[in-house]
Amino acid sequence: MNLLPVSIMFGMLALNVPVAFAIAMAALSFFLFAGGLPINIFVQRLVSATESFPLLAVPFFILAGSIMNHAGITRRLMGLADALVGHWVGGLAQANIILAAMMGGLSASANADAAMQAKMLGPEMIRRGYAPGFVAALTACAAVITPIIPPGIGLIIYGFLADVSIGRLFIGGVVPGLLLCGALMLVTAAISKRRGYRPSRQRFVSGAELWSAFTQAIWALTIPLFILVGIRYGIFTPTEAGAMTVLYATLIGFAVHRELRIADLPSILTEAVLATSTVMLIICAASAFGFYMAWERIPFTVAAQLVALTQDPYLLLLLINLMLLAVGMLIEGTAALILLAPILVPVITKVGIDPVHFGLVMVVNLTIGGVTPPVGTLMYTTCSILNVRLQRFTVEGMPLILTLIAVLLLISFFPQIVLFLPNALMG
Repeated sequence: MNLLPVSIMFGMLALNVPVAFAIAMAALSFFLFAGGLPINIFVQRLVSATESFPLLAVPFFILAGSIMNHAGITRRLMGLADALVGHWVGGLAQANIILAAMMGGLSASANADAAMQAKMLGPEMIRRGYAPGFVAALTACAAVITPIIPPGIGLIIYGFLADVSIGRLFIGGVVPGLLLCGALMLVTAAISKRRGYRPSRQRFVSGAELWSAFTQAIWALTIPLFILVGIRYGIFTPTEAGAMTVLYATLIGFAVHRELRIADLPSILTEAVLATSTVMLIICAASAFGFYMAWERIPFTVAAQLVALTQDPYLLLLLINLMLLAVGMLIEGTAALILLAPILVPVITKVGIDPVHFGLVMVVNLTIGGVTPPVGTLMYTTCSILNVRLQRFTVEGMPLILTLIAVLLLISFFPQIVLFLPNALMG
């Protein structure tokens, strides 16, 4: 095998070259030095990655998330989260986690959720006595929930790469997302009790106050239901669900909440274009890199070696999880997903692991990489917004990160946690 491109890619990443450019230059080196392959194939592979109907869902859901932030939807969800758990020990911290779970049905992006909650909740939590390192770590770890509860951009990309039903992936993410939420809330309660973090309100809200918070957030809560029902009954595909969500959120912002203005559209579109271009540039570069891997038969070689090592599905999942956790510490999650899914899916199907189950395991695993040093994007996002040192983040975040890994192992070794709902609802 010609491993020069792999060496170049890791060398570029070590030099802090942006991920998309590191992958693209590594792929280009193959076409320059392989011999016999015209250079225009490299350009064709870059462009051909954009000719995918399923990937249209990515910009649509990114745009929908941006619209919701400007339409007052996020603020209303925060009010409901505080009404539900504000009376608990560490009430604001618990509301942070609940809000991340609610945003799972809306923003589809962990990075967007981490940035939004760090700006909206972070300063208030610090003002009320929470340690800044804990606030940054909690916000980043809670954001791991967001892309797991549908619709998640990582699930869309995996479904496209692995040729797996995106609808089944969406529905399969519901229970793992709720498990992540519940586990983080338990650990946060223990930490808050030990440190004396007080509730944000003295008592549970009255029935009238809870009903008021619920009614204000009701339109936001209908969005994930709208998506899942539409996909389940074939009203629209997952890609079309993105477009419908944009339309639905826009109508809520203009006609119901009346907080969305025409003047907001330029900034909304700018946010969406910048976020989409980042993801799509990595996908295009990885497409060219994938051509190199296929040409050199790297996926087939790795698959054969892993299967030769063990054919026990549980041991294989454990080995893959360890590998992905290590990879997630070094490579941004989306890039790692795009690079590794074509390699690993043939491996797991050979030993009888359901690709929908594996898709959730892989996306959860690589999203956890966003909160681990040295290249965790969620970690850098919350630390930069809240002015927290990475060392404090790492120390404060260790119990929360270990909790995420525990849930990852749980869904790895009990596939029905993922598959129960898709099998029940979609057959």
